[in-house]
Amino acid sequence: MIPVLLFIVGLILLIKGGDWFVDGAVGIAHKFNMPEILIGATVVSIGTTLPEVMVSAGGALKGLGSVAYGNALGSIICNTALISAITIAVKPSDVDKKSMKTPVIFFSLALLIYLFVSYFTGTFSRISGIALLLIFIIYMFVSVRQALSVKDNSLAKTQSADSDEGSDKTDEATKETSTVKFVVLLVIGAALIAVGARLLVDNGTIIATQLGVPSTVIALTFIALGTSLPELVTAITSLAKGSGSLSLGNIIGANLFNLVLVSGLSITLAPFDVPCDKLISGINSSLIIDIPVMLLVSAIMIVPALIRGKMSRIQGILMLIIYAAFCTLQFVL
Repeated sequence: MIPVLLFIVGLILLIKGGDWFVDGAVGIAHKFNMPEILIGATVVSIGTTLPEVMVSAGGALKGLGSVAYGNALGSIICNTALISAITIAVKPSDVDKKSMKTPVIFFSLALLIYLFVSYFTGTFSRISGIALLLIFIIYMFVSVRQALSVKDNSLAKTQSADSDEGSDKTDEATKETSTVKFVVLLVIGAALIAVGARLLVDNGTIIATQLGVPSTVIALTFIALGTSLPELVTAITSLAKGSGSLSLGNIIGANLFNLVLVSGLSITLAPFDVPCDKLISGINSSLIIDIPVMLLVSAIMIVPALIRGKMSRIQGILMLIIYAAFCTLQFVL
């Protein structure tokens, strides 16, 4: 029972740590007049992906390449077919096709590298990890440039509205206090995420061993769901505030970061072969189930949004059905 309890504690720490980290990061971004598009494309997505980074990097350093691999794929599937699907099924929303193009292009590029390695080389070398990290850096640079161009257009209006000298002096102390508060939330949140991720990967591995369940299955389901909880919190909050498109943007950004940051960092730290815990007709099950499911749910979410500029309830329901079948299949095979 001790590993189970510690596993639960790890999940709780990840949830609270991710919540505080995002609150702190978004608060600091607002204080420095960073536009919402920059917050969603970078800070929020990085914050909600940090649990996956910690879990996968920790697993890779311990020689558990299957955890790093399975958590990245499982998180993308969970983010898309469960979290995003819930928001779409409950409240479909319009989509800004223009804002989606950049993350979708970079996600597709990273996906091509991931697919090439998985199906043709079978080994995630340090070079492939560095290539994924370079995509992450370029994406961040492009996102910041786009966001700052938006900021330049609106900064003049903000400055003219805040030109009252007396109110600036009155609010100065409050702003400084708020900034300190957000920095504290950021630091404490990151610390909780680090501890929670350690508990999660250590005890998740113990539980998998004791139950005789392959570590890849645990990574694709329980650990992936646990590390995706910050995205779930963000999605529910966005839905409650009527900002379903914000949740969709965060999911796409988080999925991109799962490939370029989570996988890229893990592979660079400790290269590993494509895990093969199960075979189906002599073929690695991951290549005929996990990756195809990831591609399928990603296409169901992204393609209609780019074509029509809006989501439909049927998309969410279809993805939820696929996710339920996927989880069931992991334990049946």
